[in-house]
Amino acid sequence: METTDFFKDTFEYNYHFNQELIQLFKKEKQNIPEKSIKLLNHLINAQEIWNARILNQDISVAVWEIRPLENLKNHNKTNYNQSISILNSIELSKKIEYKNSKGIVFSNTVQDIIFHIINHSTYHRAQIASDLAANGIDPINTDYIFYKRK
Repeated sequence: METTDFFKDTFEYNYHFNQELIQLFKKEKQNIPEKSIKLLNHLINAQEIWNARILNQDISVAVWEIRPLENLKNHNKTNYNQSISILNSIELSKKIEYKNSKGIVFSNTVQDIIFHIINHSTYHRAQIASDLAANGIDPINTDYIFYKRK
């Protein structure tokens, strides 16, 4: 499997389990802890921000902004489509210069940023799973290998 194809696969995995979490949040709406809501919004917002940085676009969302639950599926879908478009149109080795949320300039390759997006999302989904379990809600198993077994 080529690197670009691998990243497409991981973005599909990322998209799939973000959508599953959004569904769970809608189903358990009254019981979802505030921390989990904050983390889910954060991981979706962060992907949008990183996509915008790669594409040299204006950033239209704050990294910790809380959006209406009913809009998260659309934001997640837009992020997924934009990430796939990036993979189809930009070389993974291309260096991207961007400013972080504090205005400090950095430079990384598209490949590094894409790996970060996936890793960052996985990290926060694990935090969400722990938070849900601690609050009596059965978390979704979002392990990559579990996804690949389907």
